Amino acid sequence: MVSKSQIKLITSLSQKKYRQQHGLFVVEGIKGIQEFLKSDFKLHSLFTVEGFFTDVTDITVVSETELKKISFLKTPQKALALFAIPIFKEKKKQGLQLLVDDLRDPGNLGTLIRLCDWFNIENLICSNHSVDCFNPKVIQATMGSITRVNITYTDLNNYISQQNLPVYGAFMDGVSVYESQLPDNALLILGNEANGISDTIAEKVTHRISIPQFGNANTESLNVAIAGAILVSEFKRG
Repeated sequence: MVSKSQIKLITSLSQKKYRQQHGLFVVEGIKGIQEFLKSDFKLHSLFTVEGFFTDVTDITVVSETELKKISFLKTPQKALALFAIPIFKEKKKQGLQLLVDDLRDPGNLGTLIRLCDWFNIENLICSNHSVDCFNPKVIQATMGSITRVNITYTDLNNYISQQNLPVYGAFMDGVSVYESQLPDNALLILGNEANGISDTIAEKVTHRISIPQFGNANTESLNVAIAGAILVSEFKRG
């Protein structure tokens, strides 16, 4: 059974300030929770209908009705867990690093985290005003990939200045990525969904690249996560 205090705690975690206050975030769905249980993330509490997670000792068994009260999803996925927000460990800055400048959409960030996991990009660097990676919608979109990607929130301007690496930025008017020589070690910056890379960060870019358009000229732009997938694929293809 879920207590009123537990319901209050869980529902409050939809907001960043309460996630930071309690040091907790929400994971929903059996597969997603299993990914976190296999990782170094520390489980705080687990709520599930009967028949799941038999290898976890401390479980609160709930009804479908109770699960609906604490779920952020329209259709709850049989289980919900709270995990402690970790302090991501500093990792060697080798290979391609992906930077996001003021990214706001949770789905886009979650997809980019999955992208980093797929292409073995260890470091995802986010500007301080980008959407929180522990937002429930981001967590849902990562499908567990966040357990394998090192995420840092920082001042991008300072961060770039400290890296002795070529800086690639995605622009509509850049050189075609298909005609560019792409190094193994570099910074790749993706911008805000509506405004692209900010002027301050654009000044740090040493190589402006783009994805050429082959279709209808009325198509305004690519979704940032799709653009990121194409660009990262080209970097990894060598």
